[in-house]
Order: sequence, then C-alpha cells, then structure tokens
Amino acid sequence: MRNALTVAGVELRLFVRDRSNIFFVFIFPLLLVLMIGAQFGEGATTGRVAVSGSDSALSAGLVTGLESEDVEVSDPEWDAALEQLARGRLDVALRVDDEADAAYASGDEVRLTMVRASSPNAQVVEQQVRTAVAALQAGNGQVAALEAYGVPAGRAEAALAQARQEASAPVLEVTDIDELSEEFEGLGQFDLGASGQLLLFVFLATLSGSATLIKARRLGVVARMLAGPVSTTQVIAGQTLGRWALGFFQGGYLMLATSVLFGVSWGSLWLSLVVVALFALVASGAAILLGTLLENEGAAAALGIGLGLVLAALGGSMLPLELFPDTIRAVSHVTPHAWAYEAFAEIQRRGGGLLDVLPQLGVLAGMALLLLGLGALSLRRSLARAM
Repeated sequence: MRNALTVAGVELRLFVRDRSNIFFVFIFPLLLVLMIGAQFGEGATTGRVAVSGSDSALSAGLVTGLESEDVEVSDPEWDAALEQLARGRLDVALRVDDEADAAYASGDEVRLTMVRASSPNAQVVEQQVRTAVAALQAGNGQVAALEAYGVPAGRAEAALAQARQEASAPVLEVTDIDELSEEFEGLGQFDLGASGQLLLFVFLATLSGSATLIKARRLGVVARMLAGPVSTTQVIAGQTLGRWALGFFQGGYLMLATSVLFGVSWGSLWLSLVVVALFALVASGAAILLGTLLENEGAAAALGIGLGLVLAALGGSMLPLELFPDTIRAVSHVTPHAWAYEAFAEIQRRGGGLLDVLPQLGVLAGMALLLLGLGALSLRRSLARAM
C-alpha cells in the first residue's frame, strides 16, 4: 500500500507543478458557473434596458418600475445606448426627451423613442417597458382626476400612495403545472450550472492525467519503478489512486467554492460527495485506459478534451437532460455524466436520500469497475511489452 501511495503522490506533484492548472481547476469552472447562473438561472435579470435622457420624474418612474420587474436598467447617452444595442449588450434602448417630460408633467399622452434588439427576449422586455409607461400614465391620470375635483396635487399623490399600500394585491395560485416546471422548482440561480460544470471539469481534470501516464511510459519512468521493489499491481493502484484524488479534489473544491460564493445548495453533503467519488473513479478508469491505448501525449490530451466535452454535452452538463428529446435522453445514459446528473438532481431538488439515488450509484460503480478493469488489463499488457 505504501508503494501505491508513493506512486499516487508523484502523480499529484506533477499535476500541481503545472501552473496552467491553477486557472483551469480553480478559476475557469467558477467563471462558467457565474456566467450560466447570470444568464439562465432563476433570479437572473429578465432583460437589459438603457434609459437615456435628462433626470426627470418620468425617467425616475420608468427606472423604478422596470427594476421592480428585475430588469437591469442603465443610463448611458443615446448614441452609446444604440452602440450597446448593436453589440447585443441591451434588449431595449429608450430615449426620454424634453417633449416626453413636458407631456408627462401636463398629463398628456407620452411618446417615447424606443429601439428594440433582435434577440427573442427583446420582445418580452419591450412589453415590460410599455407596461411601465402605461402604469406611470395611469397614475398621472388618477392624480389629474382628483385635481379636477379640487384635491391639491400633493394631497392626491399621498392619498393614492396610501391606497396602493392598503389595497390587497391579487394572488395567482397555480394548481396545474407541467412536469418540466416541477423538475426545476426550488432550484437556486446557480444550482443547475454548478452541478453540470462540476461533472464536466472533474472528468476533464482526471482525463488529463492520461498524458502524464504516456509520458512516464515513454521516458522509462514506469520501467524504472518496476525495477525497484514495486509490483505491477502497485503501479496500477498508484496510477488509479492519483487520478481519483485529482478528480475528487476538483469536485470537492467546486462544491465548497460554489456554496460559499454563490450559495449553491448541494442537499445531503455526504451523499453528494459519494456521487463525486464514484464519478471520479469512473473518470480514473477512463484515464488509465486512454493512457495505455495511445502512445502520444498530444493525441491523448486532444482526445481527452474532445471526449470529455462530447460526453458532458450528451450527459446533461451543458443542457439539462429534461430538455432532451426522449430518444436522445435514453442514449445519454451510456455516459456516466447522465447518471451522476440524475443523482445530483434527486439530492439537490428533491432532498433525496441514499435509497433514492441507489440505482444511479450502482450504475456508476459498475462503470467504474468495468473501466478500471479494462484500464488495469491494458496497463499490465503495456508494462509487460515494455519489459
């Protein structure tokens, strides 16, 4: 066991010495989680609007109304707003000129200049802008109506504000929703992206070890280890343990970082770690097998990245499995990512326990045994040829 741990320690030191891993292991995954959560997660802004023009009651009212609907509002100059719109950084550009301010102050119909982007979400944001303008005009009309009956403007505005606070807002209760909505109910803004990126980078980080195995074979490092008091079984166990440690560390780090930085809920912590451990074991077997079948480090690195991305995409790490057609979703279960995805979904979304994810854990364990067996057999044969 000591020899196997020594071999594993060598693999870990080689990984740590590669400074490029600092970015790809510690920083890049978190950036992707942040990006996915900001764009698609629950709680993300529903649109981006630029309100250009002088500070006025109309502009302030529009900003307040839009921000209450979770719309991100900025106030650049009109030319700058059009440029941002052309670059796809805005959904709607809105110009509030002096004529619109005067019309709003006098209670007349307000006409604004609005330019909409070509993105699908821009149509929804445009309607939100129209709703905000209509709400402001309705409030203005209420004040004007009270003034017509002799109520001072200040008193009318105060009375309307008090009435809005005392009035009970209508309540919409949904009693029949589709299964897709139920699947994602209760997820935080970054929860879905965090689990998907964890699976993607655990697999990629572990597969990257196949290149170091090829290099060690090519330079005769493995042969020199076997010349000492180290058996073939110990070399195989050490190589596997080293790669598993890399994958498990990557997964544990992402779980901790996303929990602290983004408030991601992983459900049962120990059960989530069991999923990560088994998934990393599957990736370790794949790395050993890949590292013994290929003879070139560059080819192994390229194939590892390509294979990792394809399996991640097919297994739900880039697009939720619930959005897949039935046929493709069935095919996706040839990947370990799909089984780990379903295990995380059960733990995170539905508070599942060990019995709930036992089928997924069993399949991952079976995949790990199969790949580790094939990898160990291939490595043993390659070592026998080298000797």
